[in-house]
Order: sequence, then structure tokens, then C-alpha cells
Amino acid sequence: MRTLMFIATAAVFSVPAHAQTIYPLTVENCGETITIPQAPERVVTIKSTATELLLSLGLGDKIVGVGFQDAPLPAHLSGTQLNVLADALPSQEVVLEVEPDFIYGGWESNFTADGAGERSTLTKLGVANYVAPAACRSIAPPKLTFDDLFAEITEMGSIFNATSTANDLIAEQKLTLASITPDTRGLTAVWYSSATKTPYVGAGNNAPAMMMEALGLTNVFADIPEGWTSVSWEAVADANPDIIILVETPWNTAEQKRTLLAENPVTKEMDAVKNTRYLTLPFPAAEAGVRTIPAIVDLSKQLSNLSIP
Repeated sequence: MRTLMFIATAAVFSVPAHAQTIYPLTVENCGETITIPQAPERVVTIKSTATELLLSLGLGDKIVGVGFQDAPLPAHLSGTQLNVLADALPSQEVVLEVEPDFIYGGWESNFTADGAGERSTLTKLGVANYVAPAACRSIAPPKLTFDDLFAEITEMGSIFNATSTANDLIAEQKLTLASITPDTRGLTAVWYSSATKTPYVGAGNNAPAMMMEALGLTNVFADIPEGWTSVSWEAVADANPDIIILVETPWNTAEQKRTLLAENPVTKEMDAVKNTRYLTLPFPAAEAGVRTIPAIVDLSKQLSNLSIP
């Protein structure tokens, strides 16, 4: 058995822990150049990944509103009272009512005229805005790595003049990642995110692929150059993976997925379905963020408990 080791790139740790951010700060983000005149004081976060990163950096007092939260906060962050602007994507009008100076979106699609507002419009209004790099689609991101996760933490630390806290969080996550022992049984897996008629699965270049690799699993859809993709049930059944990873969501629970797989004539004879070889994780941990590495630890424990011939 080997232990997965992470070697940080120089870019991630190039800023000394005691460094103070010099403003105005200019950042290149998802095809946009954004300028931060000073550390943001009134922040709207959209999607759980954005909210949970700022909370993990001790910046909860800066958050004036949240939207599109995918699930309750994890226990260690749950003491924070958040102003929920909308259960789904808040409109630009609703967002601007709380007078933010910074909007942090977990998906690029959060920034539309029908959503929180187009990025260019918000910038003209004096509201800086940032897309989680792993969710960028205007510029197709390369295959996601753990370096990329840490780089986002570093960048948030710089934006909020919280470099020391960001470096501490990176160091903690690095230690957790180094503790993971990948499975050596040569197992294959499908990452089943959502949908029923046409399953939405983890493909080859985002969080699901990165997490499966860290677990020592072979992703049967790794050759598709997307983060997630829609496939047919026939394709899933033909792959006949050893493991199926189920994403727990309020709108499509892991139990509903299990029932569907067991009742669907195309999938019910799959080895993983007949032998209930499933791993589960909550939706906010299934996208790139501060939950990613702890989720791999949990999945690794689940995997070690599965008996597979």
C-alpha cells in the first residue's frame, strides 16, 4: 500500500505567511481582469463551495448574503448565521439590495442577466466579482489538480488580506491529503451525480476525476474531456464498474439513486448494483472546494470496508 503524497507548487506557497496584501490588487479570473481596491467588507457568496471557503478562512463576518446553497453547512462551520438571499440563484436586484462590494460565485453561470448579474455590469456598478476557477467555462480549464484547489485558497487569502490564515488552511489540507492511502485493487468506478433518464456522471477533468484518482479508482469515463457529462444507462451497464459513487442531493438522493439502479432493467444486473457496492458523498463535497479532500478521506474509509472479489 502506498500513501498519496502532495507536493505543493512554488506558486501556491510563494507568499510569506506574514505578507500583507497591497491594494489595489489585480487578479486574472476566468477571462476577466478584476481589480480589488481594498479588502472586501460586504460579500455575497453563491454556491456552497464559495460560502464554505470564506467561512473556513474566518471571514464569516464579511458575508452579507448567500444564495444557491447546495446543502446545510458542515458541523464545524454550522454556528455561523447566514443571510439567505434565495434558495436558488438570487437575482441581481436581490443581490444589490445588500450592497455588496464583492460577489464570489461557485459557478460561472451564476453571473447572468437573469441571475446575480453579468460580470461586466457588476464591475461598472463597482462590485468586484470572482468565479471559482474550477467552474470557469469561458476559458476551458485544464484537468483539475490539488494545486488548483490550493491556488484558489491562496488567491482568496490575498483578496481578503488573510494570507496567514489561507496558508494555515492549505497546510492542514495538505496533511489530510498526505494521509490518504489509495486502494490498490485495480477497481473501476462510475461517479453518478444526478438525473434519471440520462445519468449525469463524472468525466475526465474536474473534481470527480481528481477524487477517484486519489482513491486509486479507475474512472470508466475518464477519456471524456469534461468535468461532468451525460451518458446512457447502456454505457454505464456496459462499463460494469466495480464501484458506483452516489452524490447525495436534496433533489436526487442517494437512496433514490439506489432504487433506480436496482429497478432499471438496464442496470439491475450490474455487479455493483447486485452487490450494493456504493460510496456516497454530499453534493457540496462533489465540487472543487474545501470539502474535497476531507470527502476523499471519508470515501477512502467507505471503500476499505467494501469486500470485492
